[in-house]
Amino acid sequence: MKTIPPPLGNKKKYFAKCQEAARKDVERAFGVLQARFAIVRGPARGWDQNQLWHIMRACVIMHNMIIEDERGTPEDFNYEGMGDLVEPSHDHTSEFLEFMQGHNAIRNRQTHNQLQDDLVEHLWQQHGGM
Repeated sequence: MKTIPPPLGNKKKYFAKCQEAARKDVERAFGVLQARFAIVRGPARGWDQNQLWHIMRACVIMHNMIIEDERGTPEDFNYEGMGDLVEPSHDHTSEFLEFMQGHNAIRNRQTHNQLQDDLVEHLWQQHGGM
């Protein structure tokens, strides 16, 4: 979600500050994963949410395993035999019409504005509503 261009009022200023900090962290994390894994660099709109969750989780786990291995700790990391083998699926994840409906729903300006207003209020309440 883009930040509020000219945040007016304490609620919106607080939201913009929190949102920009979170966005910076997320962009940094994605940058690290994109540099390491080609699957994260590609377009994701054709994947369903469940597949994306599994892909991102696997990339984060593999990234953490690589970091552990590069640390040079004395333990012998042996990841063989851990978990089940994965068989990739070549089935279509969704029909084109469903894809377009979902795409249009997330691009709806009124829905976007309502969600943003709800987030502003939620953060303000969490902050204590000063």
